[in-house]
Amino acid sequence: DLVHLRTGAPLQFIDITELVRERVRRSGISDGFVNIQSRHTTAAIIINENEPLLLDDLEKILEAWAPKTRHYRHDDLHARQQPLPPDERANGHSHARAVYLGTSETVNVVGGQIQLGRWQAIFLVELDGIRPREISIVVMGTKSDPIPLS
Repeated sequence: DLVHLRTGAPLQFIDITELVRERVRRSGISDGFVNIQSRHTTAAIIINENEPLLLDDLEKILEAWAPKTRHYRHDDLHARQQPLPPDERANGHSHARAVYLGTSETVNVVGGQIQLGRWQAIFLVELDGIRPREISIVVMGTKSDPIPLS
């Protein structure tokens, strides 16, 4: 199942927990797992707490990890060997941040419910500006048998 959305900021944490819950519910899978994957090299999927001060801290940590102001060879568009699309941008920092965070998460499904802890939420993390994004959500497992009517 592909989900299309448009992000709204250069660095943004988008809580997609309810979206994932709905995809699991619609799948009819009772027990198994759901995998949530970013289809981009400059966007990540993470699980953490949806608390504004923590998200602000994480933004600062990402900036310290891979500052936008650092020189990245990837950003030297004239030195790159392969043909570049016309909308190519200097985004080495976004790629570095994505490596740090990762592209996917897998969550157990039990009784048709995703098994997150009390404070856990699933996020798409935009790392490269306002743009369209795709998330792949795959639910795998067994469907519960309907209870026969007697």
